This record gives sequence, structure tokens and C-alpha cells, in this order.
Amino acid sequence: MKKNKAKNIPSFRSLNDLIEFFDSYDLGEYLDDMPEVHFEVDIKRRVHLFALDEKIADKLFQIAKHKRITSEALINAWMKEKIQDQTL
Repeated sequence: MKKNKAKNIPSFRSLNDLIEFFDSYDLGEYLDDMPEVHFEVDIKRRVHLFALDEKIADKLFQIAKHKRITSEALINAWMKEKIQDQTL
């Protein structure tokens, strides 16, 4: 049986072009051209998702942008403050 010869990945003008390309072509044909990567996964971290009212979320993003921090950092800081103020 004849082995498939690896192909070179073409250049793309945008991320959307790349996504559209691999929606149509088999990534396996380009594996030899892919760079080797190493990474670690921290499986101990837990993320909790909460739904926010759209208007609150929009305002939160504006404030975080103004403070030049992520919205996640802003939410966590505010929640820590609010929790410290509570007595059980």
C-alpha cells in the first residue's frame, strides 16, 4: 500500500481562512509540517460559570477596560470584597 506524502500547509491571510481550509481538508495530511509542542495541563483548577444580565456584563467590560484589567480579575476582586463584608 502506498503511503500518503505529507503536504505543506499553505499561508493564510486570516484566522477565518485557516479555519475554513481545515473544515474542508484533512489535518492528517499536514501532520509532518506541524511544529512539535509541549504544554502542561493544570487539572486542579476549577472554573465556575455564572450568568450575568447583559447590561451588567456590558458595564463590567467597560469598567475593566478602563481599569486595564480583565473582566475576570475585576469580578473576582469585587466578589472578594463583598464576601469579606458579609457576616454569617
